[in-house]
Amino acid sequence: MGLAFILVLAATVAPGATTPKPAATQSCAGLLQLALPNASITSAEVAGAGTFTTSSAFPDLPAFCRVAATLRPSSDSEIKIEVWLPIAGWNGKFLAMGSGGWGGAIDYKALANSVRRGYAASATDDGHQGPGGSFLLGHPEKFIDFAYRSEHEMTIKAKAIIRSFYGRDPRYSYWDGCSGGGREGLLQAYRYPDEFDGIIAGDPATFRRNAWALWLANVSFKDPAGYIPPTKYPMIHQAVLAACDTIDGLKDGLIDDPTRCHFDPEVLLCKEGDAPSCLTTRQVQTARSILSPATTPSGQEIFPRLEPGTELRWLRLAGGPVPAELFLDYFKYVVFKDPLWDWKSFDLERDAALSNEIDKNTIALDPDLTAFAHRGGKLLLYHGWADQQVAPGATVEFYESIVKVSGDPAPGWVRLFMAPGMAHCSGGEGPDTFDKLSAIEQWVEQGKAPDQIIASHSTNGKIDRTRPLCPYPQIARYQGTGSTDEAANFICKSPQPGEQ
Repeated sequence: MGLAFILVLAATVAPGATTPKPAATQSCAGLLQLALPNASITSAEVAGAGTFTTSSAFPDLPAFCRVAATLRPSSDSEIKIEVWLPIAGWNGKFLAMGSGGWGGAIDYKALANSVRRGYAASATDDGHQGPGGSFLLGHPEKFIDFAYRSEHEMTIKAKAIIRSFYGRDPRYSYWDGCSGGGREGLLQAYRYPDEFDGIIAGDPATFRRNAWALWLANVSFKDPAGYIPPTKYPMIHQAVLAACDTIDGLKDGLIDDPTRCHFDPEVLLCKEGDAPSCLTTRQVQTARSILSPATTPSGQEIFPRLEPGTELRWLRLAGGPVPAELFLDYFKYVVFKDPLWDWKSFDLERDAALSNEIDKNTIALDPDLTAFAHRGGKLLLYHGWADQQVAPGATVEFYESIVKVSGDPAPGWVRLFMAPGMAHCSGGEGPDTFDKLSAIEQWVEQGKAPDQIIASHSTNGKIDRTRPLCPYPQIARYQGTGSTDEAANFICKSPQPGEQ
């Protein structure tokens, strides 16, 4: 029987509960006197058990020591971090949390979830305040902070604070992040392979994605005639499901393996003028572009396609009237260094090359993670097949590059789990909730690699479907009996020869 893990939203104490829990050996306030290089601790105070409130309220927390610090590894750095330390019941482990988008804020929700599980945890604002990328203009050191240095410095300082407070180092150190946080975890594994025993990297938002997003903006709404109104998304989605839902033998509203779906929007072409139930000729071209990889005139693929099954969430990339700042700001403030740069002038081949040149020594991902592997690190990758923001094929490509570089066709230290119907990091029509942290704990601490992870989908707070997520390239296959909404009736199997 494979390992199965299912998320408990009100998280319980992590595995190892029978191990005596280390207690603090120093007062929380005493940490104000801790001297750290290129850093200053600005506050250290006990938060009592119960509800902790910042901009939001986080209930049912144990008492913890809340430490805030400012890190200045360069003359232009101002990195804010927080480290939360359980007063009692520490599980002896450290968990570092990644940031999404452009960062710009401490992730208090992630910190709260971590201390509920007994972790000493840390998070950072990635070196700036606010959601956009304008902070990068004229600040190359802040770009380095954002790319990888803030996470590295946070980890070093957090471990020193943990050591001072508990009188010992953590037994295990983990990273958990999705989207930008997934990318950050992979950069830490490459640049600092000795920092973490286990890394969880979900839907990693490689910066190659930004050129793809600008290309999609130009092909989908630069010309008003090509714009597809969001009111047509459900109609397109239903047509895609009609064409591809049963490829796996089940009619369940999910496309288990979208790479086998070859839907042509031409079937929705309006016969007589525009109408809510069809696409104009120009809209058909837009839909085809969205469901195709970004490819230069010379034939170079810049980024994989948005997969079939994402249609209900096309608004993120194709809704206009301008590209989201998450994608646009990089070209405005880093590539062209011009806040007034016109996105309509974007040229895929030229501007992707400019971006790649800037990326290569800072924020570009490198699949050579052999140093991390040789140290015994474990890497758990995951990605939603219905991701509307980062083409999931990019993570499949990266995983395959890791395998190729490793020289082992089945490396035992890295696994990828693709989630059918899951949107970007969460949401969507498919099971999107799963306990990845318990999975990597058992892998690192007990040597039990996850051969499946049970995911659940909920409607109005009630679980209505569970499915196993399988190690890529395996796929969950129905065994022929029982409910198709119960994970126990599925098994992970490798694709059959000829399936594509």
